[in-house]
Amino acid sequence: MHTSRRRLPGELVFSMLLIVFSLFMLWQAYSISKFESFTSAGAFPMFAAVVMLLSGLKAATETVRLTPLPGADGESAWRQFVRQLTPGMLVQFVLAIAAYMFMLERLGFVISSYLFLVISMRLLGSRKWVLNIWVSALSLALVYLVFKTIFSVVLPAGTLLAGLVK
Repeated sequence: MHTSRRRLPGELVFSMLLIVFSLFMLWQAYSISKFESFTSAGAFPMFAAVVMLLSGLKAATETVRLTPLPGADGESAWRQFVRQLTPGMLVQFVLAIAAYMFMLERLGFVISSYLFLVISMRLLGSRKWVLNIWVSALSLALVYLVFKTIFSVVLPAGTLLAGLVK
């Protein structure tokens, strides 16, 4: 069964970037050994770059033929691209990861990881706070046990708690 597919926002730009990247990689692979022989150091990277270039050209050719997906109520292609690439949950999860990285040095591994797990479960759809709290605690206890006790990994204690724990 043949279905008519529409071109997604950014799909044509991605195809063009793939072609440019493939050409760059072909140039880099060529600079390795200037294609002295089929067994030279740059032969396989050049072959891989040519395959990637041909794939990019085929994808771009097919993409150009597709009709663009219409936006909602006259939505611009750029706005449609941004909306599809950055759904709310993805943005929230990226912010949670950034906050975790920021908290890790200050609060230490145990507290920041616990908060991250509880918040992540909520962001991913779990509405049961008590279950989130217990699953996070048990998961973190297991991770702590394995890494601290079995593998003897030094986990960050945190700068805010450094004076309290000695």
